[in-house]
Amino acid sequence: MKVYGSEICVDCRNFLAIKKARGFECDFIEITEDTGKLKEFLHLRDTEPVFQSVREHSGIGIPLFINEDGRMTFDIDEALSWIGQPPIQDSERALLEQ
Repeated sequence: MKVYGSEICVDCRNFLAIKKARGFECDFIEITEDTGKLKEFLHLRDTEPVFQSVREHSGIGIPLFINEDGRMTFDIDEALSWIGQPPIQDSERALLEQ
């Protein structure tokens, strides 16, 4: 799974906390690291239908989860299911920033 995000985003930090606690692997692409990664993300944001609502509400659209088969979602629980992980558990909520 590929994940576009930024460590300045609370939802992205929450995902990274779950990833670290559970110890699974994914390709986290830090979009604020360099302009090439940002351009790659912006191309997706400007062209992919999954971003329609995000664009309409002037959102950013991260974290963006992309499955190996190309499916995209902003839902962490859906993305976790793609890699055989259970949804976020109540016991893990303490790891998350509010």
